[in-house]
Amino acid sequence: MAARAVRRAAAVCLLACSMPLLAADWPQWGGRNERNFASDEKGLPTTFSPGGEKIEGDQKVRAAPDNLKWAAKLGSQTYGNPTVSAGRVFIGTNDAGLADPRIRKTGGGLVLCLEEATGKVLWRLPVPRLKTREKSFNYDNMNLGVCSSPTVDGDRVYVTSNRGEVLCLDVRGQADGNGGPFADEGQYMAGTGDLPSKPGRFDPKDAPAPPPPVQVGPADGDILWIYDFLVELDSWPQDAVDCSVLVHGDAVYACTSNGVDLSHRKIPSPNCPDLIVLDKKTGKLLAVNDPPIGNAIFHGEWSSPALAAVGGRTLVVWGGGDGVCYAFDARPDPGEAGKPGKLKTVWRFDCNAPHNKFRNGQPLPYNKNREGPSEIIATPVFYRGRIYVGVGQDSRHGNGPGCLSCIDAAGTGDISESGKVWQCFGVQRSFSSVSAREGLIFMADYAGIVHCLDADTGRVHWTHDLGAHVWGSTFAADGKVYIGDEKGKVTVLAAAKEKKVLHTAYFGVPVYTTPIAANGVLYIASQTHLYAFQAPK
Repeated sequence: MAARAVRRAAAVCLLACSMPLLAADWPQWGGRNERNFASDEKGLPTTFSPGGEKIEGDQKVRAAPDNLKWAAKLGSQTYGNPTVSAGRVFIGTNDAGLADPRIRKTGGGLVLCLEEATGKVLWRLPVPRLKTREKSFNYDNMNLGVCSSPTVDGDRVYVTSNRGEVLCLDVRGQADGNGGPFADEGQYMAGTGDLPSKPGRFDPKDAPAPPPPVQVGPADGDILWIYDFLVELDSWPQDAVDCSVLVHGDAVYACTSNGVDLSHRKIPSPNCPDLIVLDKKTGKLLAVNDPPIGNAIFHGEWSSPALAAVGGRTLVVWGGGDGVCYAFDARPDPGEAGKPGKLKTVWRFDCNAPHNKFRNGQPLPYNKNREGPSEIIATPVFYRGRIYVGVGQDSRHGNGPGCLSCIDAAGTGDISESGKVWQCFGVQRSFSSVSAREGLIFMADYAGIVHCLDADTGRVHWTHDLGAHVWGSTFAADGKVYIGDEKGKVTVLAAAKEKKVLHTAYFGVPVYTTPIAANGVLYIASQTHLYAFQAPK
């Protein structure tokens, strides 16, 4: 018995040693379920450059690439971060760079799977633009493409598409055959005709005859199942869908991106749920938040859910289109008579400070004279038992007053006062999630100011003006903070209480995404390219 146990242990050890170490993958938005944009990576490059033109003083000069491992062409607009898992890199973009005679470019999206070592494209999935004759439909009309960051769970990839769907994809694409139950990728990639406004509003069954399907090959994506927010829930997205889904256990949690119509005053679908739970294996709807936020939505809903384990509870935390941060029990109540179950609200925290909501006892309207309350666009980040999240608005609304809240995640009910650890009012409107590292919080606001704060007290250690608007988030790793901006710069700062600028790289086009790192490599997606940088070993 003892000898057999020794042989078994030796075999296990040999198997473990022969398997690749993937602990440093970055498989989802924020890296892990807590959504903290920070990593334990070491040896990341401090200096890097894609090459090409850069600015020195008032002059443009040519520069050689610095620490560049590889570069891959994307579309013309890219907003979601890359994710890295099991030797593959996944990213969403638009279809402007698609050169495939089978596919007609529609101003839609594109999901790419690249080889981690080389940047070679392994497969791609075009997501045709959703066109409808509903005149007040203000969605997917700016060629934004797939704005969601893919979430990798085992051999599956989950991403919300520019058509308002959660797609479950095979990480291997069509290279190992067409998995099911969905098996109509050829028609999906070809697109549909314009959808009429009635009946069914967004149901493709009511559309005219679609284009003929394309012939599917091994370099195409493989859809396993689809859940369509617009068809199934009558969701009415505003501008874009960009939720990066959360996978926990056998469940997928996703925001439906419900919002206003073209008038920017009416919520056409106030009964649509805001956060839903799907079976990760089948796509079946398991639960919804109830009641929905409804007409309390200011503009749209673009926040992604995070997971928080606190006080013996597992919570799904999400930022609402009404500026309220919600925590739901991760285990929904089961539904009755075939209906979906309900996500139970454990607590709620109003992230809009009173002085941003009222003046002289009267409510301030939304975005008038660049004042008033804001929705939550950023993803709540869970760190050391607390939630950190800011408020913001559509970039076209410009700068305005914001607020970064630190929330004790252990409460119940309305914890807008009892759960308040601290709030920082020096932060302006922001899309950005925070990165938390060694007791420090790093956050950028839309105005382009990077803030370094104490995680426990909210004390501001320093700020740094990037001189450009910021859409992405800070990324903290290896003693450094990386941040991109609208002018195409990526700035590297020391992750410390004293401000120190370590490097500035120029990419020539906007960097709306967040830098990430996996397996010793720094990834930066500009509007048009994905770059992999690695320091010499």
